[in-house]
Amino acid sequence: MPAPVLAPAILALSLLAAAPAQSATHLPMPAHLSGAAATDKVALAARRYAAFWQSGDPALARQALADDFTDRSLPAGRAQGLAGPLQASQVFHAAVPDLQVAIEDMLVAGDRVTLRLHFTGRFTGVFPTPQGPLQGQGQAIDFYAFDLYRVNAQGRISDNWHLEDNLTLLRQLGVLAP
Repeated sequence: MPAPVLAPAILALSLLAAAPAQSATHLPMPAHLSGAAATDKVALAARRYAAFWQSGDPALARQALADDFTDRSLPAGRAQGLAGPLQASQVFHAAVPDLQVAIEDMLVAGDRVTLRLHFTGRFTGVFPTPQGPLQGQGQAIDFYAFDLYRVNAQGRISDNWHLEDNLTLLRQLGVLAP
């Protein structure tokens, strides 16, 4: 190829190499979206956080969450701030390594975004319980969560209120009887 043709290709490859691990096109897309475009900064913050839950990649959590991130419905034993979601994700991915997270619904209103998230996978790993570690037997995991985020002017989640269907999850893990 002549040099003028190679130069743009080399430039494009260098830009791809310098791009963040998860571009906006590789983030989960909501099945239903109201109130904003998927590329709106509030929607992007929510999509980055969903990608973090799916992948377990701490870099995505750092991109999605503000430095002063506050979990407004903090579960007992979970650390406040970035450390809490990082620990929870690590524990959950150890139990369900093939975790998938789909954004079923997303509604953006000003600096707030609410989501209905669908978590699926197979419990093939180990889940900690008060009685000791529980080894998965390949059980299907399929439950929903609702989240409400406040997104700051920098496009990062500063506050989170969430509700997971933990009863269904604990039954599927075998921690509680069906």
